[in-house]
Amino acid sequence: MKPFFLLSALCAALVSCGSADRQAARYLDKARIAYEQGDYNAAKLHIDSIKTLYPKAYDTRREGNRLMQQVVLAEQQRSLLYLDSTLQVRLEELSKTSKQFVFEQDTAYEELGRYLHPKQVIEQNLGRSFLRFQTDERGIMTLTSIYCGGSNIHHTAVRVTAPDDSYAETPSSRDSYETTDLGTHIEKADYRLGQDGGVIEFIALNKDKNLRVTYLGERTYHTNMMPADREAAASVLSLSRLLSSIEEIKKQMQEARLKINFVQEKMKRETGK
Repeated sequence: MKPFFLLSALCAALVSCGSADRQAARYLDKARIAYEQGDYNAAKLHIDSIKTLYPKAYDTRREGNRLMQQVVLAEQQRSLLYLDSTLQVRLEELSKTSKQFVFEQDTAYEELGRYLHPKQVIEQNLGRSFLRFQTDERGIMTLTSIYCGGSNIHHTAVRVTAPDDSYAETPSSRDSYETTDLGTHIEKADYRLGQDGGVIEFIALNKDKNLRVTYLGERTYHTNMMPADREAAASVLSLSRLLSSIEEIKKQMQEARLKINFVQEKMKRETGK
């Protein structure tokens, strides 16, 4: 009886394996159809199902792996086309928008230039206490609090208050310095967007309101923001976001190219071509 039961078990195992292979093959067929239709997410899900449900369907799994490489390659190539199209739209928008700003760069010392609102260039604001806004070519925006007066206040932070007493306040600046010019004490402190306590966005949201600036240091100093300064905050913030989106698209395009190259090289190694 023992040989009989052994043979029966072996037959049952073979039938089970054959059934598993057939079921796995159905998933592979579904994956191929999804791939041909450009539904790459569905194709990947079907291929993953083969690995999960039928781990011993080795031949089908190998076919699935080869198909997965084609799916990933096609997916990244399509993504690259979309990103390139989006980049061209953003660059065209930048070409028009950037004309509204003053671009400054000392090529001897600076790798990147910066954009400023025309009303906030240094030459037009000598001796004035105000908040200046600028963004570099990668979209990194900076708020600089500039104080000019007869004596130092040693400020390291600023608070901006709206008429309804709502306000935003920067943390203590990590980049501040002081100097004098013909008896005038000049202090400057920088705050990068995202590390500014929400002051830049607060000004942009309230650009049509009378805003009061308080310089915080050993002594306090108060001044009202001019409409041009409030407008500068909003417009430079918008430009900063545009520049940042362009940098992000370029980053995603580079990642897509790296994935494409990786998959293509892997496919060459496996086929020996």
